Amino acid sequence: MEISFVIGVLGNIFASLLFISPAKTFWRIVKKRSTEEFESIPYIILLLNASLWTYYGIIKPELLLVTINGFGAALGVIYVFIYLLFAPSKIKVKTFAMVGTLNVGFLVGAILITSFAMSRHAQVNTAGILCVCITIISFGSPLAVMKTVVTTKSVEFMPFFLTFFYFLVATTWGLYGILIHDTFILIPNSIGFFLGVAQLSLYAWYRNYPKPSEIKDDDLEEGKPRKSEDFVLEEIKPAKSEDCVLKVGKPNEHLNNNAP
Repeated sequence: MEISFVIGVLGNIFASLLFISPAKTFWRIVKKRSTEEFESIPYIILLLNASLWTYYGIIKPELLLVTINGFGAALGVIYVFIYLLFAPSKIKVKTFAMVGTLNVGFLVGAILITSFAMSRHAQVNTAGILCVCITIISFGSPLAVMKTVVTTKSVEFMPFFLTFFYFLVATTWGLYGILIHDTFILIPNSIGFFLGVAQLSLYAWYRNYPKPSEIKDDDLEEGKPRKSEDFVLEEIKPAKSEDCVLKVGKPNEHLNNNAP
């Protein structure tokens, strides 16, 4: 058994765990029947990225790429479908437009153009370049998380195990790219490897800092200055109509003011 195959299988296992990780979020969406403040773009990009890598794996051909990214694309379809099912009307229209543009228009266009207007070699190279570009774009999310960690001096929004598995995925697939001499696999995963190292370094540096949600009001009593990031908004519960009473004039006269 070749070592490249073993590394590829490990990469598939680690990547599968990453693809499954949003399941908890979507179970919450289903239970609450609302997308709340969650954005759709990460899952639209996930679907596009996995679909393009599946296509690249088919024309390369590279079986391990097809299996894991086919699995990721299938989960991406489920995630996007659930989001569309429970999103508010305005957000639903916006999400439909992005799905139609990226996951249908762009993807189908790329497949048709590379399949019928290019030689086999050019087809593989063009698909590989597209995969690299979309994967690099998807790194925007880890960069945003790193910025949050530095700004808040807290790792509250950067879970260790998720960060660690991102690092493992990039490491194994980068090594796989080296072993099979595939530059298109190597480039984005090399970037992902260094991002993973940076994230783990940030975690090690800031892990003992207090979380914003753990800051106590005792600091105010002691006269300690508070930074803007130290304030945490608590959940505001909607008021009942009987709680909102504006009294005017005589004690027995009042005006009910219904909460929105």
